[in-house]
Amino acid sequence: MASPRLLDKYKNEIVPQMMQAFSLKNKLAVPRLEKIVVNMGVGEALTDIKLLEKSVDELALICGQRPITRRAKKAIANFKIRQGLPVGCKVTLRRAMMYEFMDRLLNIALPRIRDFRGVPVDSFDQAGNYNLGITDQSIFPEIEYDKLTRVQGMDIAFVIKNAKSHEQSRELLRLFGMPFANTDTRG
Repeated sequence: MASPRLLDKYKNEIVPQMMQAFSLKNKLAVPRLEKIVVNMGVGEALTDIKLLEKSVDELALICGQRPITRRAKKAIANFKIRQGLPVGCKVTLRRAMMYEFMDRLLNIALPRIRDFRGVPVDSFDQAGNYNLGITDQSIFPEIEYDKLTRVQGMDIAFVIKNAKSHEQSRELLRLFGMPFANTDTRG
């Protein structure tokens, strides 16, 4: 099996550029993508469990890996949630699957968003990880639009290891091809 295109790009192009840009002396000090977590919250599953099953199937198609069902950790009376009820699903992608998913997300799915102007630049957490919210799962080509019963969003977390600052994390994702929104507001 051939290695993923983005993994080859990381090893051959991104690592030398990051070492030069941030004056890093060791390849192992360069920030790298550790995992990608795709989470889909399905609050309507409380009334209709079929919605959760459909979301699990769609997430499996999108990611290429079977998701696990997430259950409520504690009861919340206002939302009629009892402890242990299924409320969503998630997939953790690592290694080759992670790079294949990222390649499809950046080069196929994100450009299919209507009036797309880039992803927000300020969605980094304190550890340097990047979080992206998508409101419609139909941007992925694996989902057949005619068979959709409802629009479902998802959260995608890019977990970055060895990043010393937000700038390093941002530069790593930019070199991978993440289409960050233009922060210049002068027009």
